[in-house]
Amino acid sequence: MSYEIELRDVSKSYSGPIGVVPALLPTTLHMENGHFISIVGPSGCGKTTLLRLLAGLIRPSSGVITIGGVAVTEPRREVGFVFQRAVLLPWRSVIDNILLPVKLSRGDRRTAEAKAKALLGLVQLSGFGEVFPGHLSGGMQQRVAICRALMLDPGVLLMDEPFGALDALTREQMGVELLNMWATIGTTVVFVTHSIPEAVFLSDRVLVMSPRPGQIIGDIQIDLPRPRNSELLSSPELARIAGELRSMVAEGERQPTSGIDGFGMAAS
Repeated sequence: MSYEIELRDVSKSYSGPIGVVPALLPTTLHMENGHFISIVGPSGCGKTTLLRLLAGLIRPSSGVITIGGVAVTEPRREVGFVFQRAVLLPWRSVIDNILLPVKLSRGDRRTAEAKAKALLGLVQLSGFGEVFPGHLSGGMQQRVAICRALMLDPGVLLMDEPFGALDALTREQMGVELLNMWATIGTTVVFVTHSIPEAVFLSDRVLVMSPRPGQIIGDIQIDLPRPRNSELLSSPELARIAGELRSMVAEGERQPTSGIDGFGMAAS
């Protein structure tokens, strides 16, 4: 099945005590099946809102989102989500945390357990199935969270700054491991990050968002060869593309926000 993602005039606003707060301006966008797509932009620009819309965790204020030609109206089995923190249950072992989606969907544990162990091998955590999360490093916990998100064979994997809390060396290693996993599984990935070099290193395509209310102001195809390794992070070509993206982000921050300020009020 194809898991192309389509957004047609999708917007999102939130209501609060200060009035209506626009988070995402009307957005029309196509994301290719099986591609790795990153989203960058300043804090509060709507990156996480966009991911939550794709996941069906929130409904758009206007417009339609489809994944594989099916409208997104609620969370779907074929869409996995990896959050900024691993959010593992401390009283459950690694294997039981990974099997949680199977338990909730009343699947067969015996069959699923073999798959969970295979995923642990894929992220270099073979033998850690009976360990509890409190005995794992932050990077190891995030690997477990990725395994959990992949248990139901999602066609789309949404990742919201999953490496943001990690140190630089662990973050770099996790990026390489994620690419190796993605090459094996072939799912469509939408990855939110504040790190522009990380976005360039991982992606086929990088989308740049403006400050709130968010809109897509840049769309860059990344033509760096695959497979990629950590040496690419220090290459002149990656630095050149990262510089181009930084210029887009800086230019977006200098532009007026379409007559609307961050609180949904008309700018004077």
